Amino acid sequence: MVETRQYATGKRKYAVARAWLSPGTGTIEVNARPFERYFPRLAHRGQILSPFEVTGTLGQFDVRATISGGGASGQAGALRHAIARALMQYNPSFRDPLKKQELLTRDSRVKERKKYGQKGARRRFQYSKR
Repeated sequence: MVETRQYATGKRKYAVARAWLSPGTGTIEVNARPFERYFPRLAHRGQILSPFEVTGTLGQFDVRATISGGGASGQAGALRHAIARALMQYNPSFRDPLKKQELLTRDSRVKERKKYGQKGARRRFQYSKR
């Protein structure tokens, strides 16, 4: 029996997620920890499960993932991106519903750099006329 295992990489802000998808019972393991323990916030868990809900494959795949960089929100977005890409590799017919929900597009928004002569990225130093 040949096991079909899909691999994909997802990115969001400064987080990078590598996910391996294989047919199974729906267990998700992140950095060798259960997904519920790694992401305690329900909003992040819902975000990660959204590709499965869109394609109607909730509970049909096991996910093993490694995530590095960024914060909790960025890591959740990166894992969602990786899972969506792996699902598309597994079944190319999933492309349309995933693309319609914008799950295949890499969210390119990152923190803007601080500029010299200013307090932050856009904030200026206080100006005193007199």
